[in-house]
Amino acid sequence: MAGEQDSTERMPAIPADRLTPAQAAAAAAFAAERGVPVFGPFVPLLRSPELMQCASRMGLYLRYGSALPLRISEFTILIVARAWSQKVEWAIHQPIALKAGVAPETAQALAEGRRPDTMSADEALAYDFSTELTHNRAVSDATYAAAVARFGEQGVIDLTGINGYYALLAMTMNVARTAVPEGDGAPLLPLVG
Repeated sequence: MAGEQDSTERMPAIPADRLTPAQAAAAAAFAAERGVPVFGPFVPLLRSPELMQCASRMGLYLRYGSALPLRISEFTILIVARAWSQKVEWAIHQPIALKAGVAPETAQALAEGRRPDTMSADEALAYDFSTELTHNRAVSDATYAAAVARFGEQGVIDLTGINGYYALLAMTMNVARTAVPEGDGAPLLPLVG
């Protein structure tokens, strides 16, 4: 697992005076679009400026423009963070998920690697869809039909996109050993078997 390896960050922030022109332009565009400097998974992604910009734009859509309610999007991000043992993703999104209406007991069960028994019907559907997609590399006909009936075809594609996008970010941060920001108030994601 990611947490069992050396914790030395492999791809820390690049000092401003060492950025290539393409990296500097991408960092400036990121800051202009998001209102914050490059952070979290975008720090290692900046090594590939075009990829970072594409990923950032996809993330903005999936976070703020998708067909899914914010509670379901954030809940799904926690599922992905748990699947990849990604502590930065968890630290960023766990407080947002709670604020969006995910019950603390539900988030805690996810953190512990258990199927939450406190999920709403929509959360249970997102959980089944996401865990089937992650573990089986496919979604059953029954789960697919239920997801289309509840979220529509666009919602199913957006749910798939959230799973894939946050897996990309998790993989990136696991490879880079991205450190959890200091002073973050979210509880750390525990490692599970």
